[in-house]
Amino acid sequence: MNESPDPLLDLLHLLDLEQIERDIFRGESRSALVPRVFGGQVAAQALVAAGRTVPADRGAHSLHSYFLRAGDPGAPIVYTVDRIRDGKSFTTRRVVAVQHGQPIFHLSASFQTYEEGMEHQAPMPAAPDPETLPTAAEMLPRYADRFSDPGVVDRLIEARQAVDLRYVDAPPFGTVGEPREPRSQVWFRTNGKLADDPLLHVCMATYVSDMTLLDSVLLAHGRGGWAVGDVVGASLDHAMWFHRPFRADEWLLYDQESPSASGGRGLGQARIYTADGSLAITVIQEGVVRIPRG
Repeated sequence: MNESPDPLLDLLHLLDLEQIERDIFRGESRSALVPRVFGGQVAAQALVAAGRTVPADRGAHSLHSYFLRAGDPGAPIVYTVDRIRDGKSFTTRRVVAVQHGQPIFHLSASFQTYEEGMEHQAPMPAAPDPETLPTAAEMLPRYADRFSDPGVVDRLIEARQAVDLRYVDAPPFGTVGEPREPRSQVWFRTNGKLADDPLLHVCMATYVSDMTLLDSVLLAHGRGGWAVGDVVGASLDHAMWFHRPFRADEWLLYDQESPSASGGRGLGQARIYTADGSLAITVIQEGVVRIPRG
C-alpha cells in the first residue's frame, strides 16, 4: 500500500486550486477506486473556486450540482466561475468544470452574510460513540474475501487515510446477499486539525459527503457495491444545504437513508450532525445504480 507521509496535507493540496485568471482556476486530480475522478473531489474543488470569488464574510449555505461526464484522473481540471449575482445579503456563483475541452461538472452555489433568524431543527438520531467503532484500517481487512481483486482493501484504506470514517453498522460489502433497512450511519472527521477557515471546512465536508451516501440504496437490495462488482453506477447530481457552523476536523454523524430506487437510479438523502447534536448539513444525491448484465 502506498502510504503518504501526510495524507491530509495531500488532500489539502488537492483542494488548493491554482488561480490562472480572475475567475479561472485549475485543480489537480488523482486516481480513485474506479477509473474516473472521485465525484466528491470535483464538487469540493468547484466550491473552492466559487468561494474564492466571494467576500470572506459570506459563508456558503447551499450548492446544487450535476455530474455530466466521467473525469479523467490523469488530467487537470479547469474551473470557470460566473459571478451571477452579488446582492446585499446573498451572493450566487456558477462553476463549470472542464477537461479535454468538455464540461464534466456544473455547480451553482449560494453564499450569505450571517444574520439572526428563527431556529428549529430535526433532532439528532441515536448513535454510538465514534471512539468505540473500528477505524477503516481495522474494519476493512475483515471483508477481504468479499472482493475479487485482492488489492481493493489496500486501496480503500489508502482512500480513507486523510479522513477517519467509521461505520456504525456493517457496510454494504459486509452483508452481501442480505437486504437490510435502507439506512446507514457513519462518523467522520479529518485525520488532523484544519485551519480556522469556514470555507475549508465546508469544502472538506463536501468532499466526504460523496463517499457513502448511496450505501443505503445498496443495503435495501443486499448489494455490496462497486468494489464488489455486483452493481455499476455513478453520481448524477448532488445538493447540500449548510445550516449551522461546524468543523470537519471534529466528529460529524452522517445519518443516511434511501427513500426510493427506480428506473436504474437510486436516491440518497442524509443529515449531518455535530457531536453535540446540532444539525449542520442536509445532503441529497441521486445516482445511476444498475445490476451488471451477465
